[in-house]
Amino acid sequence: MASNDIGDWYRSIPQISKYWFTGSVVVPLIGRLGLISPLRFLLDFNSLIYRFQIWRPITAVLFYPISGPKGFHYLMNLYFLYTYSTRLETDTFSGSPADYAFMLIFNWICLVIIGLVAELPLLMDPMVLSVLYVWCQLNKDQVISFWFGTRFKAMYLPWVLFAFNLIIGSGGMMELFGIVVGHLYFFLMFKYPQDFGGAQLLSVPNILYKWFPRRQGGSGGFGQAPPVRRRPDNGGNDGGGWRGHNWGAGHQLGGN
Repeated sequence: MASNDIGDWYRSIPQISKYWFTGSVVVPLIGRLGLISPLRFLLDFNSLIYRFQIWRPITAVLFYPISGPKGFHYLMNLYFLYTYSTRLETDTFSGSPADYAFMLIFNWICLVIIGLVAELPLLMDPMVLSVLYVWCQLNKDQVISFWFGTRFKAMYLPWVLFAFNLIIGSGGMMELFGIVVGHLYFFLMFKYPQDFGGAQLLSVPNILYKWFPRRQGGSGGFGQAPPVRRRPDNGGNDGGGWRGHNWGAGHQLGGN
């Protein structure tokens, strides 16, 4: 019975989020079991450029150590990856998985460039936060619950996380990189063409529409931030935490 529930839950994950979530489970498990050395999953300039190990930019986003104290943080990454990626794909980008795939690819390319310049071997943290940032901007007035029951609008959540980790965490730089990349996508795709009347600088390649064709009934669309479906705040939260603390999971969009 439990296996059926897990299977139903896994099948319910939308297409793009399922690929990302599955890769983020399989790759760390391969490293943990010793089937492939975890060192081969890290982003490394010399290995990428001179040894043509072209898989490293992908595995650097998917891999995270799951042993020792970092294991719990990895589980929190998985939880927020699933939560916010699913919400964006099923609400903002509903009916247009190609647009969501493009957002992930854009964020990934930007983070790989930053990772090569700043010598960051792991990119899961900023990738997850970049998706979180986009969700928070598209739902900026939604009230969410943070640690100790503090409550504020979603638009402030990424900066709260940055400040929190800057003070007592790992320095906050990974969060800052995720914020920068998430803001870059949000500004170029939504804010610049809509609020400033600028040109549409980002364009989804047609090949993505061939791989991920549009579905009827969706509210998402290229270059347009669709209206957010909101529900009255009930003071609850989704639990979990970033780096082991309960923070701003918000409410399920379009939920019952």
